[in-house]
Amino acid sequence: MSHYLAIDLGAESGRVILGTLKSGKFSMKEVHRFSNGAITANGTLRWDIIRIFREIRIGLAKGAKLGPIKSVACDSWGVDYVLLKGDGPLLSLPFTYRDERSFKSYELAMRRFSQKEIFDGTGIASISINTLYQLFDDALNRPEMLKFADKFLLIGDYITWLLTGKARAEETLISGSQCWDTRKRAWALPVLKKLGIPKHILPKPVAPGVKLGKMLPYLAKETGLGKTEVVTTCAHDTAAAVAAVPATKGDDWAYLSSGTWSLLGVELPKPLVNETVRKAKYTNEVGFGGTSRFLKNLVGLWVLQECRREWMEKGEVSDYGEIVKLALKAPTLRSFIRPDDIRFAKRGDMVAKVQAFCRETKQPIPKTHGEIARCVLESLALLYRVEMDGMEKLTGRKLKRLHIVGGGCRNALLNQATADATGRIVIAGPVEATAAGNILVQAIAMKELKNLDELRKVVRNSFEVVTYKPNVTAAWASAQSKFNGLKKS
Repeated sequence: MSHYLAIDLGAESGRVILGTLKSGKFSMKEVHRFSNGAITANGTLRWDIIRIFREIRIGLAKGAKLGPIKSVACDSWGVDYVLLKGDGPLLSLPFTYRDERSFKSYELAMRRFSQKEIFDGTGIASISINTLYQLFDDALNRPEMLKFADKFLLIGDYITWLLTGKARAEETLISGSQCWDTRKRAWALPVLKKLGIPKHILPKPVAPGVKLGKMLPYLAKETGLGKTEVVTTCAHDTAAAVAAVPATKGDDWAYLSSGTWSLLGVELPKPLVNETVRKAKYTNEVGFGGTSRFLKNLVGLWVLQECRREWMEKGEVSDYGEIVKLALKAPTLRSFIRPDDIRFAKRGDMVAKVQAFCRETKQPIPKTHGEIARCVLESLALLYRVEMDGMEKLTGRKLKRLHIVGGGCRNALLNQATADATGRIVIAGPVEATAAGNILVQAIAMKELKNLDELRKVVRNSFEVVTYKPNVTAAWASAQSKFNGLKKS
């Protein structure tokens, strides 16, 4: 029996999870959870990263009491980063990708630089949240910070640095930044130079599944973990989740990491970089075991999360279970939004934005909580159909199955709607794919598992999944036609 600890950081919450591997089966236990979210400082949105690290230390101490721990690793959301100088903890609180600066710097970059050149040099689709455009904003508006800093680290890598004192850029995490050339597996130096981003801040890259070394002595003592190894897992939460997709061999399946974002894609043996892919806004990120994650970043449950936040502030609803029950009672296939419309990427007034979109497109305006939720969820399902059909054309594959992992896979209404809209079998689970991937990649680093195939076998042996069969109807075909005709801003 072997015990591992996963630090799993999300935009809404963070956790420390104990994973236990025994006789080819795997189990997990959450030992500490804490809230996360942007804080406002001088009119900007930031992450309170020092508080986050304090919570992580509390979780590690709790985990140390549950048995001898073989290793620890951290995964996180992507794109956001910390600027550092020497051994100092940070130069300023990191911005969040939803801060207004991301949108402004992106728009400026799109006017000033060739999108084709940036894509050819990175293999990554240009979207406003990417690290590249945040660093571009620093180069324009805080050049003294970039000059003074001696390194930048994405959030998961930053936590690993705080644990070990070793600054590394884990490849699955940094590959989604648009600062990395996914074909060369190296920093995209020509692109960075063109945008004024200095190369002296770029840390040494490292692959997932590598031992970095022991925890710093003061943390080893404080947490009770002693000489526990710290390893690089798939530090990007999506990469960790994809590693834990319980798929069998073959190329007829796609994955959907369903949460605040919807990360929809397929696993390829190498990056797919061409002009058609660029125009379709697909991206190529590093996966575990030499794979390439060909995917699209879609606004996911964020829209419903923001609606829920507004409703909760008014004391109108309590949780997602209640919202889904209300949605099940609402009329089906009545009104739709384009979740990929830029207005839905920004925080605030989400209910009004959903209603405004329906008004502008001359659809019935959803008014009740259930009507709004149903509109959002069915719109997501219809968007998945568009993108899965597009992936088939881009990759030449015939996709028959969609594996949904992450928190969104618990939403039975969305899962069935996705099966019905796409006409494909949906396999939902595991919910905790990110934490499972984090821990099982650690097990590979510690020589307890051999490779990705063995990892996925353990997942299949350890977690139950739910299968949704498609009900292909004329109503869904009509809805798809209506959805495809909606214009987005």
